[in-house]
Amino acid sequence: MEKIAKNLQLVLMVIILISTVIAVGIEINKMFLVKSVTLADLLLMFLYLEVLAMVRVFWDQQSISITLPLLIAITALARFIILQGKEMDPTALVYEAIAIVLIAGAIVILRLRHSDKLGLKRKKKNK
Repeated sequence: MEKIAKNLQLVLMVIILISTVIAVGIEINKMFLVKSVTLADLLLMFLYLEVLAMVRVFWDQQSISITLPLLIAITALARFIILQGKEMDPTALVYEAIAIVLIAGAIVILRLRHSDKLGLKRKKKNK
């Protein structure tokens, strides 16, 4: 059963990889046809890049740390704010900004959890 699950994960990763590469091609084609590159386009390309990085990390380590999905979430929220910012009530943007700050804070905490800077590393007992 474990082997089936592992093989299914790898198949899904290949599907995600292929789909992301196709999406990148479509986005580049759109930018070429429109002859314009906006910040939203660049953020979308960055999202694709982060997805590809997540696939690579999963392929190498057979696990995904929480950091990459959080970075993808921050970028997606930023892109959403940029795309919807002109149409949204300014008070609604506060909720998205708070979400970005919370996610960024979670990344910092996760990055520093094993750092000496916070004193969170367990001390080795001398026997």
